[in-house]
Amino acid sequence: MIKFVGSFETVKSLPNTAFAEFAFIGRSNVGKSSLINAVLGAQVARTSNTPGRTQSLNLFNLDDRVMIVDLPGYGYAKVSKTQAMQWLKRLEDYLINRRQLKRLFILIDSRIGARDSDLDLMDFCDANAIPYQIVYTKKDKKVREEKQMQILHTEHGAMLPEILETSAEKKTGLEPIRIALGVK
Repeated sequence: MIKFVGSFETVKSLPNTAFAEFAFIGRSNVGKSSLINAVLGAQVARTSNTPGRTQSLNLFNLDDRVMIVDLPGYGYAKVSKTQAMQWLKRLEDYLINRRQLKRLFILIDSRIGARDSDLDLMDFCDANAIPYQIVYTKKDKKVREEKQMQILHTEHGAMLPEILETSAEKKTGLEPIRIALGVK
């Protein structure tokens, strides 16, 4: 059973649980909430076509054993620089201090490829030994003509070697995430 725990504005306000946490993050409009819903098989995360909709740390309890964390996207959202900096500080606080965090899924739109903001997040995770896995989203969509940068796990110390390719719409590539979360 999946239960919405709440939306939290600060890391200090998050519930202190013993459950392992798996967090999802990516640039705004990467399909993060859609992927969470597809993996869990339920419409739990709010989806929108408007970039920057997720603004809080949203927690979902999965069978009283795992927490799923829907983190705010980064990149495009139309917010002030002050608010963007507050979000960045909150993200850094969560990633560095949340002992329950077991894996960060960094979502990248497969049509676009990794951007500087994605690489900056990866470098931050590498520097702070935060385990993460790259998940390409929207694999069912047409790829743009631009050349995509290849990401090599050998260049990123905290990155899991397997790069996942998913489509929330077609429900493909979800099984490795489900296995990590223990979803049946």
